[in-house]
Amino acid sequence: MKYKILWADDEIDLLKPHILFLGAKGFEVTPVNSGGDALEEIDHSNFDIVFLDENMPGMTGLETLNYIKSTHPNLPVVMITKSEEEHIMEGAIGAKIADYLIKPLNPNQILLSVKKILDNKRIVSEHTNLSYQQEFQKLSMSVQDMEDFEGWAELYRKLVYWDVQIDSTEDKSMLEVLATQWTDANQHFSDFIIDYYKDWITDPDVDRPLLSHQVLKKRVFPLLKDKKPVFLIVIDNLRFDQWEMIEPEISELFTIKNKDYYYSILPTTTAYARNALFAGQMPLDISKQHPDLWVGEDVEEGKNMYEEQLLGKNLQKERLDVKYSYNKIIKTADGKTLAENAKNLMHNDLNAIVFNFVDMLSHARTDMQMIRELAPDESAYRSLTKSWFSHSSLYDLLKFLSAQDVKVIITTDHGTIRVKKPYKIVGDRNTNTNLRYKAGKNLNFDEKGVFFSRNPEELRLPKVNVSTAFAFAREDFFFAYPNNYNYYVNFYKDTFQHGGISMEEVIVPLVELEPK
Repeated sequence: MKYKILWADDEIDLLKPHILFLGAKGFEVTPVNSGGDALEEIDHSNFDIVFLDENMPGMTGLETLNYIKSTHPNLPVVMITKSEEEHIMEGAIGAKIADYLIKPLNPNQILLSVKKILDNKRIVSEHTNLSYQQEFQKLSMSVQDMEDFEGWAELYRKLVYWDVQIDSTEDKSMLEVLATQWTDANQHFSDFIIDYYKDWITDPDVDRPLLSHQVLKKRVFPLLKDKKPVFLIVIDNLRFDQWEMIEPEISELFTIKNKDYYYSILPTTTAYARNALFAGQMPLDISKQHPDLWVGEDVEEGKNMYEEQLLGKNLQKERLDVKYSYNKIIKTADGKTLAENAKNLMHNDLNAIVFNFVDMLSHARTDMQMIRELAPDESAYRSLTKSWFSHSSLYDLLKFLSAQDVKVIITTDHGTIRVKKPYKIVGDRNTNTNLRYKAGKNLNFDEKGVFFSRNPEELRLPKVNVSTAFAFAREDFFFAYPNNYNYYVNFYKDTFQHGGISMEEVIVPLVELEPK
């Protein structure tokens, strides 16, 4: 492709060597002597980039720039000037210039600017794809050899990095290769969880990752010692790739002191993982010690009605006499009210805030055709998350907190995965409806393809009756009943679900922030 450059400078004849240099590099340059001539050319011809001298007689460079941006807002403009005065640079930057060059110019400086603006996407695509190809073998070997939870977390975050990087380029051809590698990784990760999860739950001496019920005790409560208000923000259903989408805006407000992870317990659902998070206990222990605060699978009542009470019990258990608050944000109005009254929260030692939007988005994607079309894959799902955050009450709250002397933790209770492959299971009418795990009696399934327990208490899970069993889907499978099988499969395939075993659901972000 031959790019067209418009160069406006009242001393354009003196720039002929540079123009010839660009011509030799394959660029077509149109030289003009004034801002007025530049505007006339722009009105009659198409250009890919404009070089604009700031100090021209008559219509100045800044005046010409403002006119160009008002009529051709997407046309890149490089401002060139002899002056380094701050107000000139700020004026050019404020008008959204693409680059700013100081005379005297050298040819390579000009070429770099042009390539940075016009060839940036191609160069980044080529470099990103080449870098991933070089990394591919290392990642593949890691998948085969991985035997520890820290290594799996590191590997997962590398896969997330490459997914986001390749997806942001023009040439996305390597995404298919990455998807194959990701599938292989999730197969081995599921095997890893099946091999070690019971030991993590039952053996106090085994080496294990930080789990849901340990997060507050080990990562949140210690921050209370600093006598600063602590804000625990739980964004329901937040995956690592979604965190990567909102991190840039957050990092403008906060220093990211620690970007860590923890492993969600099974089932990776709100009813189990988030209750365990707030209670500081596994679900079986909650059901036994606080039966009035546990809602079983056999009850239609909402399963997360008592998080505030469980948080209070957790604080009592740890002998922490602190003033705390709990807020759950489900509707936009709730979040707006919270952000407007954020000053009142500064009187508390601990503020726990749950934002349910991401969870609502994932379920809406299943139930609403419009959302299904807006988010057909992970890339679009991430984009929706980013758009939500940029206009959310959470962002407003964080902007307020960034100006306060506080501690902030952002985390989640579990992730989610786009399911693709059905797995047949049979259960009675009292079996739960979740697609990624089943809890009930008389479950019938091929035991080779799932993680299951006929004795849920060994996984520290309560059971409704003596014959209750749990079965967990692994990788990107989802459970489907044989009755009306084809309809069921077509309706739920390629929807985002949670409750089972995958890197996306189990390994979740845990981030500590400090105001800048």
